[in-house]
Amino acid sequence: MKLLARKKIVLVIVEGPSDDVALGMALSQVYDKDFIYVYIMHGDITTRRGVNSQNIVAKIGSDVTAYAKSHHYKASDFKQIIHIVDTDGAYIPDDKIMEKENCLDIQYESDGIYTNNKAGIETRNQQKRDNLYRLRSCGTIWSIPYRVYYMSCNLDHVLYDKQNSTNRDKENDAYAFAKKFKGKAEEFEEFICKSPFSVIGDYKESWDYIEKDLNSVNRHTNLSICIENELDSKALKLLKTTIL
Repeated sequence: MKLLARKKIVLVIVEGPSDDVALGMALSQVYDKDFIYVYIMHGDITTRRGVNSQNIVAKIGSDVTAYAKSHHYKASDFKQIIHIVDTDGAYIPDDKIMEKENCLDIQYESDGIYTNNKAGIETRNQQKRDNLYRLRSCGTIWSIPYRVYYMSCNLDHVLYDKQNSTNRDKENDAYAFAKKFKGKAEEFEEFICKSPFSVIGDYKESWDYIEKDLNSVNRHTNLSICIENELDSKALKLLKTTIL
């Protein structure tokens, strides 16, 4: 009797609850032969105080191992870790960060960032760049294959074409997005992989692309590479099964 392969866990790390609502169900349709679990960071670890390029991998590793142990999982139970981050315009030139005294919140626009604290955003962006460079060159965390993918300038921008959403907007749009693609895996895959904002091809080159000019404040994502890799893997397995 042929034993069925044990399902593996795909751990998806996101920043907030609305990100889970929007992507959790949709990704579970793509990875339908595996378990999708979403881990919510409750904030942006790349800009968190005390987090730098020397310790960020260890800090994420601590969160992953704590999550695994709380659910009685081992590293071997995981297929991969998918970490989804916002770029927040981190790679734009400093002269495209504009001081605006009456700007109460950070405002992202196609021509740059508007803020009442230019120096603070410059410092934040440098920290985020350093941390993202470390993460994108990190192939494993806790011996689990790991890759970080970006939403630019943030998840709301990519999924809903909105740059400066309120928390209520984020929640409402997330539920609407999840409802739109429920039971429609192929439509979700096409949306992520074949839209004008989809950055496809080589993983490293996709990061080189987002670093250029104002790309990190405009609408782009390389999550398409992640989805395409999974679809290619499925196709290869199907081909092998057919041949056998």
